[in-house]
Amino acid sequence: MGYFHQDWYHDGDNATDAAARQLAASCDEEPLALRRDARALGLLPSPTLKVLWYAGAEYMPNIEWLGGAAEWTRTLVRLCDARLSASEVRPFTGADAEDGAACLDAVLAEIDAARFLDPEVRTALTDCARRCTPDLAFRVLLRTMTPAPDASLSSERYRRLEAVGSAPEGT
Repeated sequence: MGYFHQDWYHDGDNATDAAARQLAASCDEEPLALRRDARALGLLPSPTLKVLWYAGAEYMPNIEWLGGAAEWTRTLVRLCDARLSASEVRPFTGADAEDGAACLDAVLAEIDAARFLDPEVRTALTDCARRCTPDLAFRVLLRTMTPAPDASLSSERYRRLEAVGSAPEGT
């Protein structure tokens, strides 16, 4: 979602070109992480993916132009695979390999507390937390807060989000 900033269309003739150019200029960890997330998101039904893409990407092109949400996710995996095939990439280890399973309840509570988000978005995030990983759902939740109208965080909510985001696996 982060590839589609306000001027993403300057990076290519279409969304696939823009993503490929971003990946080509990135260090190995970025396509590795994107591939991991795209594969996980591929576990979701296309309508759920569509809700998450539109909620989290401020300047995303119409997902139907990209063949639909499921096809776009598969395209991202293929682009990452192509980028990663050009180098010797070591797999994630340590905290980078964690899925946040121990934080599932905390992530679900924060999704539920995000009442400024459309109920459909909260449902999609909950589905993501349960079917993909809590870590991915939490990151998408944070991403959806940026463009959300009426989004505001109290100091207490900020502290809770910070605690979830920095919690070591197993707590």
